[in-house]
Amino acid sequence: MQNMISIIVPCFNQAPYLDECLQSVMDQTYNNWECIIVNDGSTDETDDTVVKWLEADKRFTYIRKINGGVSAARNTAIEKAAGEWILPLDGDDKIGNRYLEFASKEFDKEDIIYCKADYFGEKNEEITQYSFDRSRILLENQIFCTAFFRKKDWEAAGGFDESMKKGYEDWEFWIRMISLRKAIGVKRLDYKGFFYRIKKVSKNTEAMYTNDSEVKNYIYSKHQELYMRNLSNFVDVLHDNMRLQLRIKHLEKILNSKRYRIADKIFSFLKI
Repeated sequence: MQNMISIIVPCFNQAPYLDECLQSVMDQTYNNWECIIVNDGSTDETDDTVVKWLEADKRFTYIRKINGGVSAARNTAIEKAAGEWILPLDGDDKIGNRYLEFASKEFDKEDIIYCKADYFGEKNEEITQYSFDRSRILLENQIFCTAFFRKKDWEAAGGFDESMKKGYEDWEFWIRMISLRKAIGVKRLDYKGFFYRIKKVSKNTEAMYTNDSEVKNYIYSKHQELYMRNLSNFVDVLHDNMRLQLRIKHLEKILNSKRYRIADKIFSFLKI
């Protein structure tokens, strides 16, 4: 029997992108899902856009609420979710049609499941990802928000932090998720199943450039004890980065040397 998956779609003034997002849900090869759309106080045509999806398939449901930020919107929907497994999906993004199918095969073995991903929109390229590491995720996020987790783990972690309205709320949520138990199963599927829309201006770009230090300091302060316990691991990461920088400088020195430039000209000549 298939596990129920609850797909959570918060949206705030994303009507132009919502059809593409919800179509990617409808196209899933895995059938046992519900999709809870949360209108977080939009002032655009979101209501009109959603109506046809509610009429097209009873698995779509709709919640309207006053604007409270993406964390509050996700929490509101997850509270009402019937699924054992949760998948957040922002209203301007989309998923591959076999994402649910492939993730479901890992439900008995893993606690968090994500996949390979691409940017699309203003930028079209593969998202650079690194293998999950319990210590390194404290320094930078390794898991985008559109990843699977159990509702009971969301409850145990305390949900998304609704005070975080300037970005990185998904990163902070994963930090709390991995803190639930000493050994947590995290799996990245060998499947490109998530497509993250890049717009000219977005909350995440603002977080990266405008609010970066403020939000990171909030995370570090909130999880101070956890960061202190991992201090020795951070030193190892720092040393790795320093060694890498030295290797890069050594390579640059070789590439800029007179001997290398002469050899390069000779090889170029021989190729002709």
